[in-house]
Amino acid sequence: MLEGVTEERVKEAIEMIKRGLDERKLRARFGKKWELIAEIARARIRAKDKFSRNDLWMDLEGLRYATHEVVARYRAERLREIGIRSIADVSCGIGIQLIFYAMKVERAYGIDIDPLKIEFAKRNAEEYGVKNIEFINADSLAPETVERVDAEVIFSDPARPPEMPERRLEDLLPSPLKVYEAYSKKTDAFIFDLPPQIRRERVPWKGEFEYIDLFGALNRLTFYTEPLAKAERSAVILPARVRLESNPNLENIVEWAEKPGEYLYEIPQSIDYADLINELFHILPVDAKMLLREKRRVLATGDGEIKSPYLKRTYRVVGVLPFHPLRINDFLRKEGFGRATLKVSVPQNEYWRLRKRIEAGLRGERRAFVFRAGEKAVIAEAL
Repeated sequence: MLEGVTEERVKEAIEMIKRGLDERKLRARFGKKWELIAEIARARIRAKDKFSRNDLWMDLEGLRYATHEVVARYRAERLREIGIRSIADVSCGIGIQLIFYAMKVERAYGIDIDPLKIEFAKRNAEEYGVKNIEFINADSLAPETVERVDAEVIFSDPARPPEMPERRLEDLLPSPLKVYEAYSKKTDAFIFDLPPQIRRERVPWKGEFEYIDLFGALNRLTFYTEPLAKAERSAVILPARVRLESNPNLENIVEWAEKPGEYLYEIPQSIDYADLINELFHILPVDAKMLLREKRRVLATGDGEIKSPYLKRTYRVVGVLPFHPLRINDFLRKEGFGRATLKVSVPQNEYWRLRKRIEAGLRGERRAFVFRAGEKAVIAEAL
């Protein structure tokens, strides 16, 4: 399937694409394999921020579903700490998570029904120098496939269908319900990569829900069945590699502020999704109170200046005034701000119109961050 698709030809295609040459030139240069070569080249161009290597094999779909290398390394090290010796990835795709797991265990299996994905995964394993993976191009749920697998842990990162009103296990491909049913006679240790938006009560097994923030954005929900669980809920901040676990014995100290204090503390989405704000407040070295909780941002406030790896960012409050573009613009001009970043929930088509009004005529080097709490605009600077 990848016959004639060489490293040299992919590199040449990358250079042609970067020079702006069209499909006609690519077709003329690479012949009948031109579409696949061009897609691998485009995927590599887009993948530069996802992997440490620039020689990996993937199509655009494989890139989309591939685990970020930072996440893959963290999850593999977590598995090593438990002492797992073997694992099977039953929907391995281009193999990134599988390869990092294989680095930490004695034996690994990579299963995928798509022969092209298996070929990509094999080449990627070679690039990383990993040799302890048995690749199986087959239906991972077929009885004959299940029979071939002898692993302590089953991992599955299923494909997500197009956005639906509510995420359900039944809609994932392959469904975790079917994966569990197929392999539960061999092991009770499963790891599922799930949509972070899924309601926890929809998952029928006991275990741990681990929400992962990557570079300031919610990236993954990993569910570990009970034999692999460390807590009921957890949040991990990467690449800082700090972790917060649920503790039902803690006193509830979460309170809401009537107005902003001297500082704002932006809480990572992973901590919010995992319902660990109380646990967070117990480890912060200040008396923090909640100020705002929206789908895309959660803010606490207090009077102490802190920088913590458990926070997305800390801001100093410079002004609180009615939320009106002209009032905000006037304040920013008087305070010498030259730019404003809106941290408010507005429809995308309104965002730039609102920002243009707020930034009109601004001069200076300072950047303001504009939040909305109720009817008030909270103007802040990042520390």
